[in-house]
Amino acid sequence: MTLSSLFPPFSFTKGLKLGIWSIWLSGFLLICFSFYATKLLPSVKVEIRKPSFLHPTNLAEKGSPSITIFSAPNPFNGSVGKRQALAVRSWLVLSPNINVVLFGNDPSLQSFASAFGSRVLVDSDIDFSFLNVPFFHSMVARAETSLSDISVLIHPETVLLPDFISAVNHVHELDHDWFLVASSKRGSFFPFFLDEAGRRWLRKDGKPISLRKLQEVLAQTWKWEYCKGRMLMAWNNRDVPLHMGVLPPFLYGKGLHNHWFINEVYHSNYRFVFDASWTISNLHVHDLDDYEPIQSSTFPECAKMAWEYNGNLHLAELYGLFSSREVNFSDFIKLVKCGKHFMFTNKDQNVVYSPEHLSSRSLWKGQVVSRRKNKIIACLAGFSTPAWTINYSIQSNTNASKPLHLPYNLETLLPILADQSKTVVLSVAGYSYKDMLMSWVCRLRHLKINNFLVCALDAETYEFSVLQGIPVFRDSFAPRNISFNDCHFGTKCFQKVTKTKSRLVLQILKLGYNVLLSDVDVYWFRNPIPLLQTFGPAVLAAQSDEYNLTVPINLPRRLNSGFYFAWSDSPTIAALERVVMHAMTTELSEQPSFYDTLCGLDGSNRVGDDRCWEPRTNLTIQFLDRNLFPNGAYQNLWQEKNVRATCAKKGCYVLHNNWISGRKKKLERQVHSRLWDYDVSSRMCLHRWQRTKAGA
Repeated sequence: MTLSSLFPPFSFTKGLKLGIWSIWLSGFLLICFSFYATKLLPSVKVEIRKPSFLHPTNLAEKGSPSITIFSAPNPFNGSVGKRQALAVRSWLVLSPNINVVLFGNDPSLQSFASAFGSRVLVDSDIDFSFLNVPFFHSMVARAETSLSDISVLIHPETVLLPDFISAVNHVHELDHDWFLVASSKRGSFFPFFLDEAGRRWLRKDGKPISLRKLQEVLAQTWKWEYCKGRMLMAWNNRDVPLHMGVLPPFLYGKGLHNHWFINEVYHSNYRFVFDASWTISNLHVHDLDDYEPIQSSTFPECAKMAWEYNGNLHLAELYGLFSSREVNFSDFIKLVKCGKHFMFTNKDQNVVYSPEHLSSRSLWKGQVVSRRKNKIIACLAGFSTPAWTINYSIQSNTNASKPLHLPYNLETLLPILADQSKTVVLSVAGYSYKDMLMSWVCRLRHLKINNFLVCALDAETYEFSVLQGIPVFRDSFAPRNISFNDCHFGTKCFQKVTKTKSRLVLQILKLGYNVLLSDVDVYWFRNPIPLLQTFGPAVLAAQSDEYNLTVPINLPRRLNSGFYFAWSDSPTIAALERVVMHAMTTELSEQPSFYDTLCGLDGSNRVGDDRCWEPRTNLTIQFLDRNLFPNGAYQNLWQEKNVRATCAKKGCYVLHNNWISGRKKKLERQVHSRLWDYDVSSRMCLHRWQRTKAGA
């Protein structure tokens, strides 16, 4: 008997259809029941979106990114040096692709860096104040020129753990330009250290501790730090700039420059800006050895920092850099990690992007619930806004009418700045020459000449100089109402200004300091002080204004009072007193008073072709070799195709940008000749890395 004989074809087909329909009906009823049960659950809206710019790129093309960490440490001395050394070692252990650049001039930095070979370099080619504090805007500009894949700015005492590398490797995969910030956690006690090889963390007793256990210990006692003073910032290096504005020249560590910088980056909309505070262990160690309970940062601390910031804002307004735009950092998208997976989430804890969810089937919308979704919801609930996301108002801290005063006058600046021979370089400037003043200052900084100071003829120049970190003081007797464009040679404005210079030189000489007076339109090729001092005491060495090659250089009225060296001795002081008194009785500038008093009317005190001798004071006036100290008309040097190369062949120490009338013409001639060391647009000195980037 066969199967077909027991079940006729018709009956078999009918039974099969009934079975299929019953299975379909059961499935339909089960789906309806599931939808009904879902509606009874709490409503939690979670949505995963995939902005195109967050799609990861081909990992095979990316590879491990190269990272350069930039920081500006204090000298590596005492407890501060110990904390900084631990921090730098914690950076280097993270990856062989990490290099470190330390900004500073102190010899201890070089000594520390030498132990790490080429992985740790010291860079002093940025802008510093006269108190050797680096400028934040110059640090940022230098970091932007890095050839590494990623640049990082970090406080020198901040310890990093391996989660920094995993987070940075993840965001390096993003097909977009990005900028991350990570606030710091602060603790009083850090009983851990790295082994000699710099590979493992050890307890205080020398026993190893796992990174997981280390992070658990820190999570229990460490707190978010207010005021954002030690924030980590990182970005990928591409052709897209960080921001569209110009950063004011904030002193590093003074005020809330991080807030300003992040605000500019965020509002420029060039980059995807997010907060990685929850994925990067960014630790500030209060004390490595002794346990000392500390209070969490308070708002009075923040108020103090805001006061410092307010002063910077007042000066920034001179440049039109003030912005009332504010950013509430709690609005930032957060980078978090749930289990092994990174994802971006907003302040409402809605998932924005997760790299493992790239297909349309993985999009959760509306109230669809799954086990995976519930795990993410539970994970996100563990992330709370850290303290630094409190929104600080820039505008409310600003008082434009409040003047800023550097707490130094002439008497306090002199002992700080003078070199071992008690010599200072003095210049006098008004606001119309502020850019030329800065080029002059930048040139001296480049030559490592730090014993200079500036007398500001007006409030604007004073505030500008303070902002640029120049050692500056006000002269209460300086002339007022100085013309912006009409204060060149021969004008009444020029006559008033020049008489201020000789009076100030005399004042400094009486305080016991030698003076090299240099106008800001004198370009320095090399340091002339050692040569000028070889003429010895009771000799005033001055530039000659004679341009004719066939006549003596000490002819009447050819002493240039815009560049001379004076000793603090009795003959020089007595002679300068006579010059100042003579200048007060004439409506001419001080330059004729110098010659007529020291060399006599019509040159009656001339000695040979290059000197004068003042008989009442026994002072010798030495006119300087014009090949070494040429004036602006000598041999038409300013008309040379390559002024720098021509002067190098002659052995010039300086070149005076005189014998030309008008501020604009001076500026044009100096800039055109490429004897210019200041970038007006960025408010920074021109450095080697800037010239290389610009192809100069």
